[in-house]
Amino acid sequence: LYTPEERAGIQGYLSSVWGISAVIGPLAGGVIVERLSWPWVFWINLPIGVATIAGLMVYLHEGVEHHAHKVDYLGSVFFAVGISALLGALTQASQPSNTGSLALAFAAIAAFSLGLFVWQERRAREPMLSLELWTHRVIASANGATLAAGMTLIGVTTFLAVYVQAVMGYSATVAGFALTMMAVGWPVASTLSRRFYNWIGMRSTLRVGSVFLILGGLVFYLLEPTSSPALAGLGSMLMGFGMGLLNTAVILLVQGSVEWRQRGSATASNLFSRNLGSTLGAAVLGTALNLALKDAGVAPEAIRRLLDDAPKGDLSHLRAALDQGLHLTFGLVVLLSVGTLALALFIPDRTLDELSK
Repeated sequence: LYTPEERAGIQGYLSSVWGISAVIGPLAGGVIVERLSWPWVFWINLPIGVATIAGLMVYLHEGVEHHAHKVDYLGSVFFAVGISALLGALTQASQPSNTGSLALAFAAIAAFSLGLFVWQERRAREPMLSLELWTHRVIASANGATLAAGMTLIGVTTFLAVYVQAVMGYSATVAGFALTMMAVGWPVASTLSRRFYNWIGMRSTLRVGSVFLILGGLVFYLLEPTSSPALAGLGSMLMGFGMGLLNTAVILLVQGSVEWRQRGSATASNLFSRNLGSTLGAAVLGTALNLALKDAGVAPEAIRRLLDDAPKGDLSHLRAALDQGLHLTFGLVVLLSVGTLALALFIPDRTLDELSK
């Protein structure tokens, strides 16, 4: 719909909307849980979903040239089973009572199913995931950086609020506000991204965004139980600024590196990488936290006592164990941010002029 020059600004707006939504959700969740009850976290999606459908029906008008297509159902099944089994393996590996056999069984199922998925994608007429696209250097490296960034982001949105509330002792609303500071940095960076492209180029913009991810992760790693929630908010804002620069540049590079007919598939591959990163990040970082709690002799279920409105008894041991476990996850967030930067180094540089050719 837009020229490469216009696309930078439009993608900045879209990235801002996505980023703001990603952090307003946890804030709203904190308020809902604190003021109402947790089931409303799910019921709230019904009116939002209805409003979305109505908006699309009223405002989105497309002239689509219809063609016959063949949906890759078999590939979808192989992929769903493989990823589910992989998450199951990670989850079982972190269970205190698990002997390891169930985790190994899940891992074997995951390896077998994902192997079948690759086989199916190579033979399917219209594969669910085009493996050919992933041989493109720009797409492979950009999607790899997006996956690592997605793992980083889910580590923040999942565990920062827990640290502020359960370890630092603040309310769910304060924890939500600390996370919401990401919504300050994200749209600002997305809006400024075009100037960054013209100033230092897209690849350097990616690198700068990755550096901000690292800085944000380091702030989280340095948090202590006595720290101010403002410090957590600063780390969140730095992380949001990095994501704003990185996501907008990545999607422009991916879309501009393929022909028009492949642009939809290329864009979908990047969104797929982001979502897969979030899924794997939640599992990997959650597993790391559970293992840390296991080593401290604390059952993960016991941590819920720290989140009660009126916790009873001496919870210092639980708080210390959670502090140690979350610092491990924040350390992994830093490593994932470094991995994002390393992958960004492999992305060839492109200018807006080159993308228009």
